[in-house]
Amino acid sequence: MTANVLLSVVSQSALEVAGVCMLADLSGALFWRERRLLVVSDLHLEKGSSLAGRGVLLPPYDTVATLGRLAAVLARYDPGMVIALGDSFHDRDAHARLSAENRAALSAMQARRDWIWIVGNHDPALPSDLGGAVASEIAVGPIAFRHEPSGAAGEIAGHLHPKARVATRGRSMERRCFASDGERAVLPAFGAYAGGLNIRDPAFARIFRKPGLMTAHVLGDQRLHAIAASRCH
Repeated sequence: MTANVLLSVVSQSALEVAGVCMLADLSGALFWRERRLLVVSDLHLEKGSSLAGRGVLLPPYDTVATLGRLAAVLARYDPGMVIALGDSFHDRDAHARLSAENRAALSAMQARRDWIWIVGNHDPALPSDLGGAVASEIAVGPIAFRHEPSGAAGEIAGHLHPKARVATRGRSMERRCFASDGERAVLPAFGAYAGGLNIRDPAFARIFRKPGLMTAHVLGDQRLHAIAASRCH
């Protein structure tokens, strides 16, 4: 990335929301160390099988890839609680299409820790046999966790799948990113097949009412790149 837009380059980026300092991880997860709380958003499990049902054939390995990345993050941080910020499953029936192996892998990840499924627009009705608890939103200390961002201070949400386009080596590259202005944050989609929305889209201006204060914590190949959103394309 060009030196004039690069603010910092680290494998974990400090991300502050309403006075709470967290770690934005290269995987797209967010870790609140003091609470031993890990947050991920928009896993979109079984998106591949959903698309296949509509005649769009993609390699059916997105759930395996997403759960594998999630397991690696859990091993790295060993959180006591995990919050999945909605759209964990790509459609209302996606959980029923989980293979026995993937269901067992998910169960193993939930063992010995609290697990909260936040409902999303893709998965508004989650069954009780997934393990963990289901909620529309949850507050932990001064932070509210929900699927769709409202723009409220102290909010961490998903739904928008933020991406940033930046110039690097004479060409433009678009990558997933965390979007934050210090008072609120929107997490990138964690799912292997999840798409994205550019942070210059008007949807973000409705959430971050002072866009000059927004920073994109861009997921690079090996590091996070913290870039002022005003310098993105």
